[in-house]
Amino acid sequence: MGTKDDPTMWSSLLHAGLSGSFLGLPHVPAEAKALEKHGAKAAIYGIPFDATNISRTGANYGPRGIRDVTRMFLTYNATLEFDLVEALNPVDTGDCDIALANPEVTFQRAQSDLEQILSVGALPVTLGGDHSVTIPAARAIASTYDDPGLILIDTHLDTAPDVGGELLNHCCPITRAVDAGFDPKKIALVGISGWMNPRTEIDYCREHGITVIWLEEIWDKGAAWAADKAREVASAGDGIYLSFDIDSLDAAHAPGTCCPTPGGMTSREAVEIVRSVSSGGLLGVDVVEVAPSLDPTPKTALIGGRIALEAMAFHAGASFGD
Repeated sequence: MGTKDDPTMWSSLLHAGLSGSFLGLPHVPAEAKALEKHGAKAAIYGIPFDATNISRTGANYGPRGIRDVTRMFLTYNATLEFDLVEALNPVDTGDCDIALANPEVTFQRAQSDLEQILSVGALPVTLGGDHSVTIPAARAIASTYDDPGLILIDTHLDTAPDVGGELLNHCCPITRAVDAGFDPKKIALVGISGWMNPRTEIDYCREHGITVIWLEEIWDKGAAWAADKAREVASAGDGIYLSFDIDSLDAAHAPGTCCPTPGGMTSREAVEIVRSVSSGGLLGVDVVEVAPSLDPTPKTALIGGRIALEAMAFHAGASFGD
């Protein structure tokens, strides 16, 4: 095969051409008819919103930052002999129409867009934004499926009932998912760090039967064990929604986030867990809390982009080895 006949081959400078699309994918609006006409089985959707952040801000640039660095990747993985375009024909549906400083209206708009994606059987791949953007994503999943499970990979439990009386906060995505209809007994929280979670939130997990897999358990038993346990908990119903917070990673791997985690997971542990829990298919996935302005290098955005790629690929049947 010559290079002209290889659609996965670079043809110019990596930074050449129009910007703003994940992997350079075609843009298709988040409308059922347009997605169905394109035959998309996965859709990138950005929610550049971080108005609920209690710490450093900048995650509103997450979708743009991740999109920009994905030009470093191909749709093809030579190790896996797998091409995302062939498997999923993915598209980029652009960003949510943000209502400034208004999570209620913003989340209504996001939920509506995500329901359009789900209505045609496509995998929604949401790029945040702070972790509050999981709230409309979870609501869209709950309105589409009767019995969804949820896996959160994070340093935080994110089970705050409210923050200062506010319900739509990036500390509350799991509680709002339960409110939307997720069975707490089908929720697994993975990579949680003891130093960064208040007593109220661990009490909520214990009272509702939510499974917590601590960071130290991953150190002791390994990423494969954590993934197996999480999948066992969350896959008992209609399937798994996966939410990945970039601050689950060690700050050495992901400094560009609102609340960096010293001693968090390695990038390899994260990739291993994401591959495992995505195998067999997902209901949806999000990658949140990437804040490019807080990282002088592209590494936080790069691992955020890779997590999205890995989730899509293994959702679509990619595998490594027998």
